[in-house]
Amino acid sequence: MGEPSGIGPEVAVKAWFALNGTCGKRPIMLVGPAKYFLEQGDVPESAFWPMNRTAPGNPVIDSIDAAVNAALAGDAGAIVTAPIEKSKLLESGFPFPGHTEYLAKLTGMPRAVMMLSGASLRVVPLTIHIPVAAVPGSISRKAIVETAEIVLAALEHDFSLERPRLAVSGLNPHAGEAGKIGSEELQIIRPAVQELRDRGYLVEGPLPADTMFHAEARTRYDAALCMFHDQALIPLKTLAFWEGVNITLGLPIVRTSPDHGTAPDIAGQNKADPRSMIAAIQLAAAIADARNL
Repeated sequence: MGEPSGIGPEVAVKAWFALNGTCGKRPIMLVGPAKYFLEQGDVPESAFWPMNRTAPGNPVIDSIDAAVNAALAGDAGAIVTAPIEKSKLLESGFPFPGHTEYLAKLTGMPRAVMMLSGASLRVVPLTIHIPVAAVPGSISRKAIVETAEIVLAALEHDFSLERPRLAVSGLNPHAGEAGKIGSEELQIIRPAVQELRDRGYLVEGPLPADTMFHAEARTRYDAALCMFHDQALIPLKTLAFWEGVNITLGLPIVRTSPDHGTAPDIAGQNKADPRSMIAAIQLAAAIADARNL
């Protein structure tokens, strides 16, 4: 459901009807209090997943919990989450900066990785929802290697790429210019890339981020690992804003979401575009098929 005062319920219902309630042979179920979906139009009762809530709680968190529990139990092949309003959740005491971190906690995984996927680009931010000023102190050789291995495994198993290629960005302008503009590339990123190459992976970097995303450059890799949020998401959202899909890698369940926010300024006006939600549902089903879930 996502944030009920945003466009989450609207794009969920629109996607449900656009896909006639199914994706391939899989039924699409709406998870959340039915009233928020019914505000968008008449939806058949059979479309709603039973919440089984025994005590009043936050409907946004309850919806996520119900979907994750269904997937962990094998009752759902994948979950697709509508956007949440992080500031509202933080104000209510929610101790996680976003879906990705919360899903890692719910599934007991030490590292969840956020991948954004469009028709011509897949990107992964190494650090996610932290201040830019905190980025240099948050990158490490270990984090790069662990994240890259999760990404490469997903490219192979979820996207059926036999020998996936990964590009790794630098942190500083011009990838540090051999240490003249910062030392992170020489001390952290390059050794991590070399470690991955020594393990047999097809990895290049550190590469200057400002030349990684033009059309010719994108033909040289299957995904790009970037050092911070905007370095990865600006090119993806520029190229595929309405078709971009957020995928959480490193989990025992399949999770995707549309690559846009809650858009409260247009909520309740029947203006929300469901294309990213539709793409998220279709990709979730394709990954579930690839995993035989």
